[in-house]
This record gives sequence, structure tokens and C-alpha cells, in this order.
Amino acid sequence: MQSLNNKVIFLTGGTAGIGLECAKAYLEAGARLSILSNDEQSIERAGTQLPTAETLFIYADVSIAKEVDAAICETVKKFGKIDVIHNNAGISNPSKALHETTDEEWEHLFNVNVKGIFNTTRFGLQELIKTKGNILNTGSLVGEIGQEIHAAYTATKGAVSALTKSMALDYAKYGIRVNAVAPAGVWTPMLRSWSRQQTNREATEEYLDQIHALGYCPEGDVVADVCLFLISNQARFITGCVMPVSGGAELGYKRYMSDLPPNRNNNFL
Repeated sequence: MQSLNNKVIFLTGGTAGIGLECAKAYLEAGARLSILSNDEQSIERAGTQLPTAETLFIYADVSIAKEVDAAICETVKKFGKIDVIHNNAGISNPSKALHETTDEEWEHLFNVNVKGIFNTTRFGLQELIKTKGNILNTGSLVGEIGQEIHAAYTATKGAVSALTKSMALDYAKYGIRVNAVAPAGVWTPMLRSWSRQQTNREATEEYLDQIHALGYCPEGDVVADVCLFLISNQARFITGCVMPVSGGAELGYKRYMSDLPPNRNNNFL
């Protein structure tokens, strides 16, 4: 079913992990994509997996206003419109408590995870008003429940949730919906790399399975399926929603925290 037939999606961070899975799902549903990334190698890799005729790759940094502005203009020039902005680009490092976090680390996290949404919205809003489109933000469960030694990161994800709700109120008058997804653990390249670095890899993978009430840590496609629903017309009466895609992790997460040896790189949520 091509639920996004003829829709144009402006997707940030769409060349790896959850973003790449979303790109695949959106293309399969009939969309055309403009994908932003500041990683040239990941753009090259994604280019081998996604149909080039329906996909525009743009090398840009979401935290830099002039680059986002130019990317919006390039997208409209290529496809004639924008129906959806999916703010998926994000970073999670450093793995530190708040008092250990430097000014530069704090600013970098907020510039990418929060200012990126600010930039795409202010430069893309007029296009969404024309199409009565919608905005989707990729948040995280930790924005609600917190996470050890990731104070700055969880603060950005809490901000994403708050922004989603405020933006939904501000833009409803234009017929624009604004929602977010909030995953827990997801098998992305970053998480797999982290898992391989642990002393007891099997115990780590079991831990990642067990924090989810449904008993397993999923692949990124489970998040992509929910994203596809939220940006489609099937979700036409949903706005201001921060949708958990967590397998119930928030219900049993704390039970398992003590099962994993302390590690300053536990940045999988």
C-alpha cells in the first residue's frame, strides 16, 4: 500500500540506523526523499541501498542555519514541494554526568538535537503550510525517564518532547500536525559497536533484550513502521503525540539497571 504516494519527505540523519530504515519504508510507501547527512561515507553507503531517482542526498549540518536553508531550497527546486519534515538527526555523546560535561559538549548536543529542529522548522514551515504537511521528531524514551551519565543528552530529548507539543499547538491552525517517536534500545550500528566493546558481550545483549518488556531489543524497522504511520494520512487526527516505541521498556527498565556492570559508554537509548 503506497500510503505516501507522491509525498516529498525532508529527512535529516537518514543515511544510517533508524533514519535509513525510515528512508526505506518511506520509499516503499511511494514517497520521494531529500536526505540530509554530514557524513559523506554514510551518504555513499546509503546511496547503494536507496533508489537514486527518488532520492536526493544533501551533505549538510542541521546545526548550521545557512546549510539547512540551502537544503530546503534545493529540495523544493528538485521536487517542487515538501510534505513532511522528519527531524531524525541526533548525537548521544558524551557519556558524562552534568558536572563533567564541558561547554563545548553541551552546546554541540543542543545544536544538533534541538537547534536542528529549530532550523528545519523555520526554513521549511512555509512549504508545509502550502501542503498542510506534518513534522515528525525522533526523540527517546530517556527524555521521559532519564538515564545515568547522560544528563546533557537526556536534556535534549526532553526538549524534543516539549518542542513537539508546543509546535503542535502553534501550527495546528495551518493544518500541520507535529508528533514524535520515543524509542528505547534499538539495534543500530552505534549500538552494535558499543555492544562489541563490552567485556561480556553475551551478557550485554541479554541485558538489552531484557530491558524491554516484550523480551528483545529490536531492529530499526520497528521504529520506521511507527514513523510511517505517524506521517501518513492514517494518523490525520494525531498531533502533539510522543509515541513510545519501546517494547514496554519504561515499565520494567529499572529492574535491570543493576544487572549490567557500570560502563561510561552506556549510550544505547
